[in-house]
Amino acid sequence: MAVSKDDVISVLKKCYDPEIPINIYDLGLVYNIDIGEERIAVRMTLTAPGCPASAYLSQDVKRKIESLPGVKEAEVQIVWDPPWTPEMMSEIAKKQFGMGI
Repeated sequence: MAVSKDDVISVLKKCYDPEIPINIYDLGLVYNIDIGEERIAVRMTLTAPGCPASAYLSQDVKRKIESLPGVKEAEVQIVWDPPWTPEMMSEIAKKQFGMGI
């Protein structure tokens, strides 16, 4: 069975920045998910350059994606362009932060 984008998103919604109680997908940190036969590549950012959780988050994403059946390798690329802004958050995340209410 091939891994779907929804499968990957489901796993990404279990990854959290230790300082923010909202998953990285709803925070808008994930820019791209590329699904190959046995390899998944994720382009993502962080809320700020120099984020102390950078290594932790990229390893957590990699480990969780590689736990999906059929995935042999996950590559996580941290990028800074475009820079993250709070507008990239999902409506769920914005409500949790009290934005737009």
